[in-house]
Amino acid sequence: MNEHVDGPIGIVAALVRSTFLVNAVYEASAREYGITQQQGQLLCVLMPRPYGMSELGALLGLAKSSLTGLVDRSERNGLVERRPDPHDSRAVRVGLTRRGAKLAGEFYTETCRRVEELVSGFPEEERDALAALLGRVVADNKVPTVFMESVRPH
Repeated sequence: MNEHVDGPIGIVAALVRSTFLVNAVYEASAREYGITQQQGQLLCVLMPRPYGMSELGALLGLAKSSLTGLVDRSERNGLVERRPDPHDSRAVRVGLTRRGAKLAGEFYTETCRRVEELVSGFPEEERDALAALLGRVVADNKVPTVFMESVRPH
C-alpha cells in the first residue's frame, strides 16, 4: 500500500522519514561540491583532527575494505592524506589536505544551512525542543560524533 497519509505520524515513521530527508539534503549538497556523500562524511569527520584508520572505520561504520577504498579515492582527489602515526610506527593517521580542509569547511557550512532550512518555519522553542529530544536519542544510543555542532544564526 503506497497511499499518502496526511496528519500525524508515529515516532518510527517520523525518525525513518527524517533520516531519508536529511540523507537527501546531504547527498544533494555533496553532489554540488563534486564529491560523494561518503566523502562528505569523511571530510566532516576529519575537520577537528586526523584519525587512525580503525577509529575512522568505527566512526563511519565502515568495514576496513570500504574505508580503504574511500580514503584511497579521497586521497587521489587531493582531499586527504595519510600521515605516519606519531605513537605507532606501523599505523597511519588520515587528515585533511589544505584543499580538503577548504572544501570540508564550505561543504559543512552549506550542508548545515540546508539542514537548518528544514526547520526554518519552526519557532525557536520548538527547534530547541526538537534538538533536545533528538540529542537524547543520539546520546542514549551512544552515536559517535560524526558531525560537529553548527552555530545557528539568530
